[in-house]
Amino acid sequence: MTRDGRPRDNEILTIEDVASYLRLTPQTIYRWAQEKRIPAVKLGKEWRFRRSIIDAWLDEQILGDDSGFGHLKKQSL
Repeated sequence: MTRDGRPRDNEILTIEDVASYLRLTPQTIYRWAQEKRIPAVKLGKEWRFRRSIIDAWLDEQILGDDSGFGHLKKQSL
């Protein structure tokens, strides 16, 4: 967190943090990390995520060509 209480873009998140952020279960995030469906790194026995990369990944999921909403990408830039 920054001094004014806002999360930093490079904030490192746990499975539980990402699950809460994306409103999913920790089990889903764990499975996706193992399957390389969500960007993550395993450090020892723990999975870690960078908030800015999760945000970029989520944007790609929402605005990717396969989503049907790719036409919105140009408007959001």
